[in-house]
Amino acid sequence: MERREQARSTAGGGHAGGQATTAWLTMPDGRSLYLRGWPNASAHDAVLIVHGLGEHSGRYEQLAHWFLARGYAVRSYDQRGHGHSPGQRAALRHGDDLLRDLAFVYQDYASSFGKLPLLLGHSMGGLVALRTVLDGRILPPALILSSPALRTFEAPWLQRLAAVLARVLPNLPLRTGLSPDGLSHDAKVVEDYRNDPLCSGAITPRMADFLFRGGASSIADAWRLTVPTLLLVAGSDRLVDPSGSRAFADGAWATKQLTSRFFDTLFHELFNEAETGRHQVLAQLGEWLRRGAAG
Repeated sequence: MERREQARSTAGGGHAGGQATTAWLTMPDGRSLYLRGWPNASAHDAVLIVHGLGEHSGRYEQLAHWFLARGYAVRSYDQRGHGHSPGQRAALRHGDDLLRDLAFVYQDYASSFGKLPLLLGHSMGGLVALRTVLDGRILPPALILSSPALRTFEAPWLQRLAAVLARVLPNLPLRTGLSPDGLSHDAKVVEDYRNDPLCSGAITPRMADFLFRGGASSIADAWRLTVPTLLLVAGSDRLVDPSGSRAFADGAWATKQLTSRFFDTLFHELFNEAETGRHQVLAQLGEWLRRGAAG
């Protein structure tokens, strides 16, 4: 079920002597996903990064090097229908494809690294990571959620329409209508996203339905959180409704597993924000890791 083809990455070097690598990993259903790794020969821990809707693993190089400098090895991957991974953009065969993929990629990385990695998910990737953990498919030592897509700004009628179309026209090509201007206060981040051929504004009814249902169910299941979790929320998010993160934080309070940090003036991509916003976010992440929240 697995095929690996390691190669030097064109995205740049690793840390502590390691070179960034790329690989292909075949899922149990035969689909191949593109892996991107930043090895670290002296790593004491590892982290797996799960990207958001319409983007890809290559956009996390800067964050990966932040982790490398702190003694972590890093891996990410292009989710199916994203980036270099093949298939119709943002299309799913089954409603839980992304959860199954993450569980398989995570176990593969844990096996190769020799230790369970931390898990970090952004936006849709945050929802995928959280839902996979809440379902008990994987049990990472720690979970980091960046602007997770737990609630949408879309009208209820549109959410109901997505549920209907997910049954009759599940992979109908649609556009999200989301503006990249809401990604960051850094104009270069927005420009780079617009000019990135691997980024896409596509969505399908089945994907939209997964997001709507998965976000609502994750909020409802917040009380089931058993993993130390850092929730980073962009208070001025225009792409996902930050009230979903607030609702999740309220529901998870009794578990004593959740640390929440809200950044009222920041936009969606917290790790790609303009300074000093990005510095504040990374400072909170670094403090949480130093406190031993990751075990």
